[in-house]
Amino acid sequence: MIAVVSATGMTAVLGGCGTTGSSDVTLRLVAADYGDSAANSSQKYWDKLARAYEAKHSDVKVDVTVYSWNDVDRKVKEMVAAGKAPDLAQIGSYADYAAAGKLYEAGDLLSIPVQADFPSQLAEAGQWNHLQYGIPFAASTRVLFYNKTLFADAGITPPTTWKELAADAQALKEHGVKYPYALPLGPEEAQAETMQWLLSGGSGYTDDIGTYTIDSSQNIDTFTWLKDELVGKGLTGPTAPGKLNRATAFAAFADGQVGMLNGHPTLIKQAEKKGVKFGTVPMPARAGQTTTTASMGVTDWMAAFRQNGHADQVGDFLDYVYSEKNVLDFSREYGLLPVTTSASQTMTDSPRAEDKQLLPFLEQLPTSELYPAGKTSWAAISADVKKRIGSAVTPTGDPTAVLTRLQSEAAAADSRTTTG
Repeated sequence: MIAVVSATGMTAVLGGCGTTGSSDVTLRLVAADYGDSAANSSQKYWDKLARAYEAKHSDVKVDVTVYSWNDVDRKVKEMVAAGKAPDLAQIGSYADYAAAGKLYEAGDLLSIPVQADFPSQLAEAGQWNHLQYGIPFAASTRVLFYNKTLFADAGITPPTTWKELAADAQALKEHGVKYPYALPLGPEEAQAETMQWLLSGGSGYTDDIGTYTIDSSQNIDTFTWLKDELVGKGLTGPTAPGKLNRATAFAAFADGQVGMLNGHPTLIKQAEKKGVKFGTVPMPARAGQTTTTASMGVTDWMAAFRQNGHADQVGDFLDYVYSEKNVLDFSREYGLLPVTTSASQTMTDSPRAEDKQLLPFLEQLPTSELYPAGKTSWAAISADVKKRIGSAVTPTGDPTAVLTRLQSEAAAADSRTTTG
């Protein structure tokens, strides 16, 4: 997932505000919270959007339930299993539902101009069995954030290789920095931190034809290096990586307690609010490389369930959600990248300072590598990575054993499903 989990972990239910009289159709949307506090919870975004839509559509009511990223995928899975699927779910994966015949195709819902506005890379990533079921909702890429003040105090420069990163982390530790490199492998978003490190080590979750390669020699070397050279030398802070969540790491960076961490655009606003002076560089790579072979991109998804019907109303509402104004409003509110070509171009051409800050991330997106979301097994494997990967870097952990087990489970899950 892209988002920082709400610090309050709240669940907000938005009533269908703005309508008068009874509604002919009620659309139920389950959405993820992209805020980092109650003050900027996604409740406010969806509340405003739902009211504005209902004001123009007196026969439609939109009920939105917002969950933290810790809970939203599980909640939707439970709803579907209980035969109570929402009309729309804004979540981290879609392929398993598509394979089960539970989703509408994007082309059955969206108008042609809206469907054509998605960049081809994102539209293709939303395909299962060569048809688009996953509708991109928000995107980001990842870079290495570093605290300029802490780096200046330690007399160091931003790293371009793993060796330099470890040396910088050691210098930061010697200057009393609490988290020289924050390594969040906790259950919130371990799959993202893991993927960025796998890419910087020259491999990834899958090969070029989509076969899982979790226990490749490069990946084992990557996690062995993390265990021995960062975690084992006390360079990742007082919290065990497997217990450290992304939201906590971001908050610590904003509090000036982190020297370096792998971050996405949301961290910009969070750090600026606290007055942290920071810089960004590409994620350092394995020795012998100056940059990573691919940056990591992340896309969250909107999925439309068939159970309740309402295809016409769902499609019309989604056309509204994906209007240029609404895409820009959401992206700017949460510091994320637009998922439509029109909104991306507007942001690229914008003189606004906050838009210009996102240009390095926008430039990376077309060539970034995304999660294998089109694999029906990915939702389960992502959950498994969140649960297990932190144990690979504990003092008694065995990276080979952990990655081999994840690979075995991924291969078994693949053999039970049909992938796109």
